[in-house]
Amino acid sequence: MKFSCAASFLFIASAAAFAPSGISNRQATAIFSDPNQNPFGNQPSIQWGGNDSDPNAKTIRLRERLNEADTERRKAEEEALQRERAAEIRREERMRKIAYMQQMPDNQPAGTVEEFMFKEGVQDQLDKLDRELVGLLPVKKRVKEIAALLVLDKMRRKLGFETSVPSLHMCFTGAPGTGKTTVAVRMGQILAKMGYSRQGHVVLATRDDLVGQYVGHTAPKTKEMIKKAMGGVLLVDEAYYLYNAANDRDYGQESIEILLNVMETQQDDLVVALAGYKDRMDKFFSYIPGMMSRIGNHIDFPNYSAEELVQIASVMAGQLEYDIDNNAYNTFYQYIQKRMELPYFSNARTVRNAMDRARMNSAIRTFDRFAIRGENGGVCTVQDLKSITSEDFQVLLDDILYADADKRIFA
Repeated sequence: MKFSCAASFLFIASAAAFAPSGISNRQATAIFSDPNQNPFGNQPSIQWGGNDSDPNAKTIRLRERLNEADTERRKAEEEALQRERAAEIRREERMRKIAYMQQMPDNQPAGTVEEFMFKEGVQDQLDKLDRELVGLLPVKKRVKEIAALLVLDKMRRKLGFETSVPSLHMCFTGAPGTGKTTVAVRMGQILAKMGYSRQGHVVLATRDDLVGQYVGHTAPKTKEMIKKAMGGVLLVDEAYYLYNAANDRDYGQESIEILLNVMETQQDDLVVALAGYKDRMDKFFSYIPGMMSRIGNHIDFPNYSAEELVQIASVMAGQLEYDIDNNAYNTFYQYIQKRMELPYFSNARTVRNAMDRARMNSAIRTFDRFAIRGENGGVCTVQDLKSITSEDFQVLLDDILYADADKRIFA
C-alpha cells in the first residue's frame, strides 16, 4: 500500500515536470486528478497506446496531450487576433473611402457610357445579338436594360462607390425556336466582358442530364452539370420537367433543392437560366416559390411573324452563300403561312429545316440536269451551285397542300 501511494506521487510529479512551462505543478496535478479535465478522461490506457503497468509511458502521453492543448489554445488566440486585425483594416479602408467620396465633386467627369460599352466589349455582343436575331424587339430591349445595369454598376465600382452584385439568374419563356439559347450565349459573353462571370460559357441541360433513375444517382448528376457550368451560365431547358406534382418521391425534387442552394450561395460564380413554355413555367413556379424568388430577370420570347420568318430564311441563305430570288421568297412565304398552322411548328428551327430541304431539292434538280440529262455537256456553273429557286420551295408547299395528312413531311 505504501509502495502504491509512493508510485502515484512520483507519477503525478513526473507529469507536472513534463508539463508546458505555462502550466504549474499544481495545475498539472489537478488536470490529471480531475476526470473532467484529464486528457485521457476515464478511458483505459490501452486506448491511447499506453501500458497500465508502465507509468512512464502514461506520463509521456500526458505531456504530449498537454502540449497539444496549449498549441491549440495559442493557435485559436492567433486566429482571433488576425480576424480582429483584418476587421480593423477594413474599417480603416472604409473610413478612407468615405472621406475620399465626400471630397469628390458631383460634377467630376466619370466617362461616357458609350465609350465604356465599346471598351468592355459589351456593344460588340449587343451588335451580334441584333445580327443573329430577327425581330424580337422586346427581348433585345430587355437584354440591353440588363447590360446597362451591369455597365453603370461597373463604372460606379471603378470610382469607388458601394455596389452589390444584382440577381442575374434568368427565366426565358417562349415556344421552341424563338432564340432563347442564342440570347443565353450572348448574355454569358456580356457577363464575362463585365467581370460578372469567369468564362461566360453556356452549358445546356435537361431533366435527363440532372435527374437520376435510382436513389443516390441524382445528386452526383446535378452537381456534375453545375461543375461544368461554373464560371458561366447553366441553361436548364424545359425546367418544369424537374418537378412531378403527381409523385412526391420523384428524384427531380432533389435536383431542384441542389439548384436552389447553388443559386443562393454561389450566385457570384454561376448564372442559372430556366427555359420553357410560359404557362408551364408559371405552374412550375407556383409549386416551387423559392425558385421564383431567386430569379430577377424574366424575359418572354414571342413567336415570329411570317414576315420575320422569311427574313430569317434570307439570313440563313446569306450565311451559306445561296442566292434566292424574289419568286422563291414568295413561294416560301406561302409555305410558312401554311406551316404555322400545323403541328410541331418551331419558329426558326422550322425555317432551318425548310432551308435544308430546299437545299436538298436544289441539289437533286442540279444533279438531274447535269449528271443524268447531261445539259451543257454535264458542266454546271457557279450560279447553278448557288441558286435556290421557287421550284425548290414549291415541293415543300405541295407537300402541305396535296399530300395525305399521315404522309406529310413536317420540316
